Amino acid sequence: MNRKRKKGTIKKIIIEAVKLSVVASIPFASIIFAEENIKLVRVEVFSERLSDTNPYRGYNFSGTSSSTKTDALLINVPQAITVIPQEVIKDQSVLSISDSIRYVPGVTSSQGEGNRDAIVFRGNRTTSDLFIDGLRDDIQTYRDLYSTDRIEILKGPNGMIFGRGGAGGVLNRISKKAGWDPVKDVSITYGAWDQKRVTGDYSIGLTDDVAFRINGVYEDGNSYRDGINLERYGFTPTLTIQPSEYTSIYLTTELFKDTRIGDRGVPSAGSGANRKPYNIGDTDQFYGNAALSPNETETAAFNAIIEHTFSNNVKIKNNVRYASYDKFYQNIYASSSVVNGQLNLSGYRDETDRENFINQTDVTIPFSTGPLKHTLLVGAEFVEQDNQNKRLTDAGGITPGAVNASNPIGTGTFTTISRNQDTEISSRAFYLQDQIEITPKWQAIGGLRRDIFDTDYTNLVNSSKVDITDAFWSPRAGLIFKPTRNTSLYASYSLSYTPKSSDQLNGFRGIEDKPTLFEPEKFVNKEVGLKWDIKPDLSFTVAAYILARQNQIADDPNIAGDKVLIDGQETKGLEVSLSGSVTDKWSIIGAYTYQDGEITKAQGTNIAKGSELGETPDHTYSLWNKFEVNNAWSLALGVVGRSSMYAAIPKIGDSTLLPGYTRFDAAVFAKLSENTDFQMNIENLTNKEYAINAHNNNNIVPGAPLSARATLNYSF
Repeated sequence: MNRKRKKGTIKKIIIEAVKLSVVASIPFASIIFAEENIKLVRVEVFSERLSDTNPYRGYNFSGTSSSTKTDALLINVPQAITVIPQEVIKDQSVLSISDSIRYVPGVTSSQGEGNRDAIVFRGNRTTSDLFIDGLRDDIQTYRDLYSTDRIEILKGPNGMIFGRGGAGGVLNRISKKAGWDPVKDVSITYGAWDQKRVTGDYSIGLTDDVAFRINGVYEDGNSYRDGINLERYGFTPTLTIQPSEYTSIYLTTELFKDTRIGDRGVPSAGSGANRKPYNIGDTDQFYGNAALSPNETETAAFNAIIEHTFSNNVKIKNNVRYASYDKFYQNIYASSSVVNGQLNLSGYRDETDRENFINQTDVTIPFSTGPLKHTLLVGAEFVEQDNQNKRLTDAGGITPGAVNASNPIGTGTFTTISRNQDTEISSRAFYLQDQIEITPKWQAIGGLRRDIFDTDYTNLVNSSKVDITDAFWSPRAGLIFKPTRNTSLYASYSLSYTPKSSDQLNGFRGIEDKPTLFEPEKFVNKEVGLKWDIKPDLSFTVAAYILARQNQIADDPNIAGDKVLIDGQETKGLEVSLSGSVTDKWSIIGAYTYQDGEITKAQGTNIAKGSELGETPDHTYSLWNKFEVNNAWSLALGVVGRSSMYAAIPKIGDSTLLPGYTRFDAAVFAKLSENTDFQMNIENLTNKEYAINAHNNNNIVPGAPLSARATLNYSF
């Protein structure tokens, strides 16, 4: 098989498809939805319209387009949603995905093996349910937020809107767009361990119809962990074109490179059940070999969004994305606990090349049937992906395999092919959704999506193949009761599926002999909640849910190196959040989560029914307060914490328990002049020793000690 020739052909086809999509969308829409062909009653779907309000008020963002693909107020969506606006990102000095979710209920960070973003939504870990402007962004890497305007986080399965995945939730980044209000900002950051970071944001109207914006970032620095460093840089130019007041075109390109040392943390101590992290206070010790654990990802992406609104309020939107990713990482890490002062090390080298092409078309039609007011969404999505993954291991094993915990350094040369595989994905989806205002106090939403998902898996070592086609329906339904204009009670149901593909298959050898492992995972969510806009810039929400999961691939508890499907996992939870401005000088973000996650069916003889889920603490809590002292000075105080949790699903007689912790943070803000401001963010005020998260029982991340970073912001 000539992979290079085939990949080049795919790229040419995709690039031409992007061009055709951009050029063809508007005339195609005009033919189908010309006003003389369709006569619709011009109505307002809800009593409040997002376009008639200011959804952005400091720490509170009252609108969303992610959950329904239509402009909607959060209070009118029967789902738990958290929006992280730009002001929060700036005030908390948020630089990464894991930083951004610290104050979000029901969502925590996972380790990601030191080479990628990983999130736990309602007890379900994922690395692929990450989106940008509504389209999947599933490469396993670390993302920077330099070009992100806000983050919208949706809890519960979201298959009807986002398709495959979207199991415990999704995180959707909304990009900064070019506009006609000038932006000329530069930020310079210097922090602990020689962190240096510069970002720039420049936007200007070139003509009455065209605006240009470019965001850029450069960062390098070291870490509280020995031998760890990173360097990353990127830039994102974007154009906004408005040939008329009814048509908008957004063109965006991103080039980004992230280079760092992969850090998989510290092992556990001892043997048996409820082990603790080993020497968690010695945060600088690296277990493995930092010099032999490089990680590099290059991303090149292009997005084009075309929106047109007709005079009868019908709206068509076409969103297309092409992205190419090249990733390489290598690591030597702890693969056992420390027993009698000894531990084992393992290692490998991994290479992934991926190309994604996604085209999504949505048509929104407002109309009425008698007293009922509708917003009908009709859409289609087409996805092509080519993913090549190769892994090399050391022919003789890591040298030495067992090392002394006081000097846990290993070496290795990676020459033996452990796996070499290609996965090609072709999917198509069609969906229909109706948002209905029944009366001023009652609203409903219902939707259905049909996904057809083709996976062609090739083992390039032995040329064996597996071709799988999955087809499934993903429904959603919700009912909203609004006793007052600023209060809503809701109940909802949703179902999602996750087919096995690409990253889900990268960890398996010999899977072509086990076709049952390709069965898609199934997620069912039942949820009730309350949303209360206490005032226009202060919102309170509470949600209770039951989320069931089936067909999860996991290690076979009885056969080492084999895989099984876990048919029985459930999370029950309660989420509470508060965000906005208590007064004009006091802003607040608060969150509390209770979770009860368990295995509902015994897995072999090692995992008992009723076992707790890994990375699912019973309690998590966070609170951030910012106070404006006067026109020149502001202060902020934050607290984040959780109860104890297992690093992984505990096996009988084999588990690691991460103790709970409470961490205090603070920030100081100073307005130096009309164009210049300064902030100092301080983390871990009490120098608490704790474990943040883990990937498994012996890859545990120790929290950073007391640290600070200072940022100078200047607007021209």
